[in-house]
Amino acid sequence: MTQEDMKPTHPEPPRVRRGDEVPLSGLEGRKVALLGYGNQGRAHALNLRDSGVDVRVGAREGVGALKAREDGFVTSTIEEATSNADLVIIALPDETQPALFESRIGPNLETGATIGFLHGFAIHHDMLVVPDGIGIVMIAPKGPGVTLRDRFVEGNGIPCLLSVHRDSKRGDAEALALGWAAGLGCGRAAVLDTTFANETETDLFGEQVILCGGMNALVVAAYETLVNAGYPPELAYIECCHEVKQVADLIQERGLAGMRAAISNTAEFGAYEAMKVMDNAGLRSQLSSILEDIRNGTFAERMVGDHQSGGEQMNRARMDFAAHPIEETGRFVRSLMPSLDDKDREDL
Repeated sequence: MTQEDMKPTHPEPPRVRRGDEVPLSGLEGRKVALLGYGNQGRAHALNLRDSGVDVRVGAREGVGALKAREDGFVTSTIEEATSNADLVIIALPDETQPALFESRIGPNLETGATIGFLHGFAIHHDMLVVPDGIGIVMIAPKGPGVTLRDRFVEGNGIPCLLSVHRDSKRGDAEALALGWAAGLGCGRAAVLDTTFANETETDLFGEQVILCGGMNALVVAAYETLVNAGYPPELAYIECCHEVKQVADLIQERGLAGMRAAISNTAEFGAYEAMKVMDNAGLRSQLSSILEDIRNGTFAERMVGDHQSGGEQMNRARMDFAAHPIEETGRFVRSLMPSLDDKDREDL
């Protein structure tokens, strides 16, 4: 086998749509129900309303419903919002969707309606039984809700992923999805076609090995290494945690090569040296193991099982990490940094 034969094969790049290819017209005269009013749900509701879309919010009584009313929405129950809606956007936590769909959403769907997801988790892992004739689509903005909202208000947008998993009896699932993406402002940036499987597996993998799990593990391990070697915790926190955002911002703005071009020669040379040590067969094996855990559904089973048992594993992990000394050190270091008051924020 030659070296050329060993190179991985890559699928065709996804279709990218923007501007006129992402028309709002698919939602003109249509009724949209948005279920859930968390960070993403709120941004979707506000952006769609500001785009002229008829949006009704269905939310369980609590902080979300109160916030929706403060934002000028007339809230209703999940059942009422779902009934007679052409597009039902499910912005509820992944682990709560199966039970709520079975009891409160599915039975109230209009014949030929379409349900929309922000993440492919529940559909990809076959956790929902969706009635025949109901379309299944996904619009997954690639950023937190606050960023989605801020970019929209600025007249810009962030990219999103689009998938039409199943067309509706009316044959309008894709048109509704494109209208949804347009109403969010994502058409101003880019709409990339994908599948529920690819979105779910890459999203979970990125969260676990880099954005959340990997970064947390690396920060804590590096902090502990310095502290155990006798260095002041405050310096360890600044070097291993506080400055992460500065480098992450450079990567987001300029890419990896651009980041390396923006740092000192010493930092760049040290990066190459450390990468040779840290990126080894053991690391690659662990990454592959985590990916396989995601792809075969084992992770989904554990997460949903923990939720059904009262979240014991999640709560224990939260308590353990919240009690780590890095948290107290972090609070002290952050207290030394100038904060933005309301006036400063208005000037940004």
